[in-house]
Amino acid sequence: MGKLFGTDGIRGVANQYPLDCETALKAGRAIAAYFDAEKKVSGRFIIGQDTRISGDMLVSALAAGICSMGKDVHLSGVLPTPGVAYLTATQGFDAGIVISASHNPFYDNGIKLFKGDGYKLSDGAERAIEQLINDDGALYRKSQTIERVGSIHHLDKAQSDYRRFLQNCLSTGPSLAGMKLVVDCSNGAASQIAPRLFEMLDTMVKPIFCEPDGININDSCGSQHPGALVRMVMSENADLGLAFDGDADRLIAVDEKGRVLSGDQVMAICAKDMKLKGQLANPVVVTTVMSNMGFGTALKKLGIGHIKARVGDRHVMQEMVKAGAVLGGENSGHMIFLNHHTTGDGMLAALKLMQAMRSSGKPLSELATVMTVFPQCLINVDVKSKPEIDTIDAVMRAIHSVENELNGNGRVLVRYSGTQPQCRVMVEGPTEQETRTFCRQIASEVAKELG
Repeated sequence: MGKLFGTDGIRGVANQYPLDCETALKAGRAIAAYFDAEKKVSGRFIIGQDTRISGDMLVSALAAGICSMGKDVHLSGVLPTPGVAYLTATQGFDAGIVISASHNPFYDNGIKLFKGDGYKLSDGAERAIEQLINDDGALYRKSQTIERVGSIHHLDKAQSDYRRFLQNCLSTGPSLAGMKLVVDCSNGAASQIAPRLFEMLDTMVKPIFCEPDGININDSCGSQHPGALVRMVMSENADLGLAFDGDADRLIAVDEKGRVLSGDQVMAICAKDMKLKGQLANPVVVTTVMSNMGFGTALKKLGIGHIKARVGDRHVMQEMVKAGAVLGGENSGHMIFLNHHTTGDGMLAALKLMQAMRSSGKPLSELATVMTVFPQCLINVDVKSKPEIDTIDAVMRAIHSVENELNGNGRVLVRYSGTQPQCRVMVEGPTEQETRTFCRQIASEVAKELG
């Protein structure tokens, strides 16, 4: 069996290994056994899910595995990933589990895990659980000896409890009343909760893509596909647009002029606002190596430190804890406000961005000028295998050739996806045309060698 855990849990095609029922059942047993060995005493686990059609199937299998080990399962139903993390930490669960493949198409699914404190697991904890899944015989035999198996319960107030938490995050600061926004929920986990949240804050909300049917999640909508949101912001003359992904742990924004803002741009705006208010610890911000070069330049001008972590929001969190930082995230839209939450939260990030707009009295397009975005090209190449990049001579020659051409006026980053069979080729350079050309050169070699 191959490695199960990637940069954000276990992910794959639903109903195929490792996202088949049999493996999910084993994962349930392994998760229950791991946290039992960690001396957790409640014996209670929470499981949430997004809106994809395979969610109920995998939740059922996972819950069965946990119950077979004598532990209880509490089902939140459809709930954003950060909502599950919040309930895990505040309602005394041993662990929280989310069945979601985030921004992936409906036919994919995944398993994400949170410890009882609401933080994602360490690499070591994931390896331990993976070992238990791959060698399930002992756990299966142990489950046969358990007479008092666990039971399954339903959490009726999961969405309202999480929504109140988000509202309480705005207990200080300017009111958002009267702001006009368009909200794209990606036909995902935010579809019910996000429109209601913003309505309760007295904003004028135009919700789109809030009618999930199990297979339309992330389909030409949401944070990965903001085109429809851009058009709606312009036609509605809105102050801004907000796009979430399938499990609502990431945010992409659109300004009043229809321009799409990346996670880096949103973080730069929030970092400046938080520093002015004395809310940015140290002050420092943590991002990943995928952040745009312009982000670091912007922070330097603002007198804010910048730490780069490995790709994955849990790695960002680990560096934030080390540095005592309260703001961090990824260019893809994962943003962590550690003074409020333990994980990336798209709706919380939206609220903080809106507060920055209100505090400054400026439109989002003007706030976005805090950062100059370097031209960037990202090409995802489908691959059949993932050997170490530096062992592939043709790819390395292409990388070195481009780096020599850039001569310090850009950068190259080539890495494998931790959640999909892809190699991500990213190039930043002085002009759009040069950047695209260089990126295609490298991607072509990757495709020849690994595609």
